This record gives sequence, structure tokens and C-alpha cells, in this order.
Amino acid sequence: MAVNDTLCLSLNATCPPQMTIIRIQTIIDAPVRRCFNLSRSIDVHMVSTARTHERAIAGVTSGLIGLHETVTWRAKHLGFYQQLTVAITAMEEDRYFKDTMVKGIFKSLEHEHYYDASGNTTVMTDVLSFEAPFGLLGIMAEKLLLHRHMKRFLTARNNVIKKLAESDAWRKYIDA
Repeated sequence: MAVNDTLCLSLNATCPPQMTIIRIQTIIDAPVRRCFNLSRSIDVHMVSTARTHERAIAGVTSGLIGLHETVTWRAKHLGFYQQLTVAITAMEEDRYFKDTMVKGIFKSLEHEHYYDASGNTTVMTDVLSFEAPFGLLGIMAEKLLLHRHMKRFLTARNNVIKKLAESDAWRKYIDA
């Protein structure tokens, strides 16, 4: 069994072996509800992705996104402006949510967000699985460019969430 298959099985996800999977854990000294809601905040997302000029242009464009809601993002990645529409396709309050691409450049893209509380500390785990279009050329792009780019993108985003959650700045984005 391949590593990707093992990861998918351990997280109860169904991932074809050709998908690229990125898994990042971030430990945050803040309550789980705060971390969960900061992660769903459209406004926090735009702050955390300022480097790629990401903007919500349709669907939910501010505040917290919820189950069955969509947002369309416009951003500059790898030198090109792109649009990506995602829907929140699963949610368990304060524990988990999943956004799934419904329209965009990828062949497929799913981003799962897991939250585990231990006292006043939250372990936030992101599992991003995606598949580039264009067959063999897409597979090469995943290995050479996309994996590293997307991992840096998620890490930067998580660092902003951590910084906000561990300070009083979170109050600007969500209610207590």
C-alpha cells in the first residue's frame, strides 16, 4: 500500500493514489472554537493570503462561511490570476470541515480541516489533496511546483490564524 493510500485510509478519506496530499499540523494556544471560526472566516483568509492578492468575489464574501455555502476566490498563483470556487461540503462544529472545489483550474481539490482540543490548546490539522489537469504534464507540475507552492501557501495561512488566535486580534474577525 502506498503512503497516500495509508493516509487516506487513516483519515477516512477516499483519495486516488495519483493525488498529491499535503498534511500540516499547527499547534495553537487558543480554544478550539476560536481556531475553528478563524479558519472559516473569509476576512481572515484574505489577510492570510495577501501575498497572492486573494479576494472573495462571489458567494460568501465576508464573515464566516458555513455548510453548503460557496465562495469564489480570485488570486494570483505562480504568476497567473485564477478563479476557484469551493463549497463547504461537510462540517462538524468545532471539530471538522471540508471545502471542495466545484470550479477551478485543478482536476480536483479537497481541503479538510481537523481540530482537536486539549485544554486551552488546539491541534489544527490541514489535509489538502489535489490533482492537476493535463495528465502527465500535470503530474510533473504537481511534483516540481505545486506541492511546494501549496505547502508554503497553507503554512503561511496557518501562521496567520495562529498569530490571530493567540492574541486579542481575533476579536476583529469573530464574536466571542
